[in-house]
Amino acid sequence: MTTAALLVLSALSPTLAARANDFGERAFARQDYVRSAAAFFRRAERGDAVAQAYLGFMYANGRGVPQSDVESVKWLRRSANQGYPTGQFMLGLMVDKGRGAPQDFVEAEMWLDLAAGAATRAQHDYWTNVRNAVAGKLTRAERIDAQARAVAFFPVAER
Repeated sequence: MTTAALLVLSALSPTLAARANDFGERAFARQDYVRSAAAFFRRAERGDAVAQAYLGFMYANGRGVPQSDVESVKWLRRSANQGYPTGQFMLGLMVDKGRGAPQDFVEAEMWLDLAAGAATRAQHDYWTNVRNAVAGKLTRAERIDAQARAVAFFPVAER
């Protein structure tokens, strides 16, 4: 597993602690990805942004499901649109690299900016550094556009 994947996985860890009684998280922690994917899929279909982020990660890395960047982006976008910071961060990474969606540095910067603004203390430095690296690819006008999109963002719950 890559360093970036481990860091993203650690971003999901606070969720594990908070929801330790959930079968999907327990199976994921045991690396029983097939069972966790089934549990997450049921929750994600019902609009659970945390489960959607897990599924996005799992599809991106082929854990318990076939590797598919397109499916990853689908689930991460649903999570991100609900305002879940980990979903926003992972979606920003995918869009920055053009994995599963057209490469769009302005959109990536918007998602990473939103995620960094809501990062936990443990996530803050890494997420901010990633956001700043993407911002370095933008012109001043593009940075202003990305920031305006982030300010205008309004999460919409699926439930």
